[in-house]
Amino acid sequence: MSGIEEILNIIGSQQKQTEENLISAAEKKASAIEIEGRTKAEKAYEEYLKKTNEQLVREYENACSSVDAGMKRRMLSKKIQLIDDTIEAAIKKLDELPEKEYFDVLAKLAVKKLQTGEGVLSLSKRDLSRVPSSFMQNLSASAEKAGGRVRLDTVPADIENGFVLTYGLISENCSFRAIIESEREGVRDTAARVLFGQVS
Repeated sequence: MSGIEEILNIIGSQQKQTEENLISAAEKKASAIEIEGRTKAEKAYEEYLKKTNEQLVREYENACSSVDAGMKRRMLSKKIQLIDDTIEAAIKKLDELPEKEYFDVLAKLAVKKLQTGEGVLSLSKRDLSRVPSSFMQNLSASAEKAGGRVRLDTVPADIENGFVLTYGLISENCSFRAIIESEREGVRDTAARVLFGQVS
């Protein structure tokens, strides 16, 4: 082999070794880049899944809270409606009592409201036309015991039932609805305990 051929062989061998080294280094670099890229992609994917999962959990909890609050509002509204219906039924029942029982209830209410001085008791148009004579006799006797007097007004009061009791310039509306309205919260609480076993 001549010197030129030997030199060419050495150069070719070195070139091949250099190429192999370059290819090997490039493959290692490419492999490292691929591993790094895969690791970053997996990490980004996991973070995305975590954030998405957290967001879904928050949205689910918010939706549950919203539904729960809506149901509680509807239940409370329904309870109040049932209580109000019960109150209306109680007023109707009082209003439709047999005559004797009805005026006995009025008498008991009126006795509690009697004061000293002269009072005027006004009844609804319906009640004024059917009031028993014993009603005012008994009420007058009770008024005298309390140190006052009471008379029946011949002009009907603008009420459905019950009575209006006036002493001087002060009148007290004692219709069933007015009494219940003045004590509505207490009546609602009592009705809630009876209907639901708790205070509304």
